Amino acid sequence: MWVALAINVVLMAATAVGGFLTDSLALLADAGHLLSDVGAIAIGLVAARLAGIAPTPERSFGLKRTEILGALANGVLLVAIAVVIAVQAIARLSDPPDVAGGGVLALGALGLVGNAAATWVLASGSRVDINLEAVLRHSAADALSSLGVVIAGAVILATGWNTIDPLISLLIATLILAGSWHLLKEPFEILMESTPADVDANRVGREMAADPDVIEVHDLHIWTVTSGFPALSAHVVVKPGSDRDLVRARLESLVRERFDILHTTLQVVESAGGDLISLEDVG
Repeated sequence: MWVALAINVVLMAATAVGGFLTDSLALLADAGHLLSDVGAIAIGLVAARLAGIAPTPERSFGLKRTEILGALANGVLLVAIAVVIAVQAIARLSDPPDVAGGGVLALGALGLVGNAAATWVLASGSRVDINLEAVLRHSAADALSSLGVVIAGAVILATGWNTIDPLISLLIATLILAGSWHLLKEPFEILMESTPADVDANRVGREMAADPDVIEVHDLHIWTVTSGFPALSAHVVVKPGSDRDLVRARLESLVRERFDILHTTLQVVESAGGDLISLEDVG
């Protein structure tokens, strides 16, 4: 992220100056998106540093969820940038100004190379980390924005059709909005402690209840503490005389090997009186 930050700061400065000099909204939109990238990376770096702070008795998971908050903040920032670009582009459609196509083309090409390099560097990191994924999506959207700027500059240079500039800006805004959906949805689901998208809670409950010593599994909760850190808790009722420690070990092994859930908290108790409890509420 430090490498990507340096690339984006240089590109942002060059693109902003070029946008004012050429009077290109597409370039200014790209500069605005680059500004959001700089902010996104800064948020990502702060969140990553905070997430690495050791747990305390008051915060038993440490500050790991700052990565989720950082990703959510980046998603909101993307939406705000997209709305500003769209409003400006619509205002320009009726009376597009003269745009210096050659300058737009050159700066767009520079931005495309720089954003592609930043995206490549970021893509080499862990894609499980939603914080890094948020920054990567910013960077990838910037590369697409720069491609749009290149197209706008080429069309203006070849035909003099200045309306392409706000049209490309609208396209850039649409791409930014599309990229922000994932950054809003996934952090929201994690903060709401929803079951991870790749885990079927009903299947987990059924497979746990299928253990020969298990009568019932209830109060089953599966959630995500932070990116790549799923957790599970459940109340398990076993047959009288069962080795509760052995059953717990088997169930922990089951959810670890089949569902890749490493952090489990299971309360295992014997059925009173030997009466079987219905399995209707499993999961």
